[in-house]
Amino acid sequence: MRGLIETPFEGSLARRLQAGIAERPTLYWLGQAGFVLDIVGRRLVIDPYLSDSLAEKYKGTARPHVRMMPPPVTVAELGPIDGVLCTHAHTDHMDPGTLKPLLAANPQARLVAPRAMRTQALERSGIAADRLDLLGAGEMLEVGADLKVTATRAAHETLETDYRGDNRFLGYVITSGDCRIWHSGDCIPFEGLEREVAALKPAVALLPVNGRRPELSQNGVPGNFDLDEAIVLAGAVGASAMIAHHYGLFDFNTAAPEEIDAAARSSLSPLVHRAREAIAFEWAGL
Repeated sequence: MRGLIETPFEGSLARRLQAGIAERPTLYWLGQAGFVLDIVGRRLVIDPYLSDSLAEKYKGTARPHVRMMPPPVTVAELGPIDGVLCTHAHTDHMDPGTLKPLLAANPQARLVAPRAMRTQALERSGIAADRLDLLGAGEMLEVGADLKVTATRAAHETLETDYRGDNRFLGYVITSGDCRIWHSGDCIPFEGLEREVAALKPAVALLPVNGRRPELSQNGVPGNFDLDEAIVLAGAVGASAMIAHHYGLFDFNTAAPEEIDAAARSSLSPLVHRAREAIAFEWAGL
């Protein structure tokens, strides 16, 4: 069998990760937009939010950010990691409660972040600047001879840049051989996105599907693709599989799992998967 394979596993994610790095590219969901990616003998973590930083920040407010699901692992249970990729500086993607202990426990690990978010990345990670790799849209980072990370533009409702023109929100295409995984970051459709990403030929698209609502956007909570937009985009960029995520963490800003499952049953191109606990998403090649 070729392509993306859902492999259920028994026991905890911690136990699965402690068994070592998977032999073939494998993704595990951490909740929200967070993933662990085992690829070519390395373990990368994307947008991990494993603390309660936001619940502490918003306690007693109209949106207290109480978790709907507990973190599936602790920082220590992630095991040795080689790098962390943060798509932008919102706390559920660049979390000081996760980054500081994670990078302190893995002094060899590097952090990848948008160049426009350099100050936030250093402050929230606690690392020295020589451990930070900064990218702008269209730029590529080589991680050894067999792994590359290419940054793509993202619009978290709007395309935002700093005074230098660097994008505040990014996605990443992680490439090794025929395995090309695109994490869009938080994003909505915008002119040119399909063309830019299609040129990078992603095989798997990790797309947020919590949608957007005016009552949230107007109060500082920008949204993302809805499920239909994500499915259309995944097909348009040529992905053979899509993993829907960014749901199930905060009750005021989520998506219905049963709707994602219904789309997974009915959609043929691309094949839709729902990010779930106790599931390994394994890449078996083209």
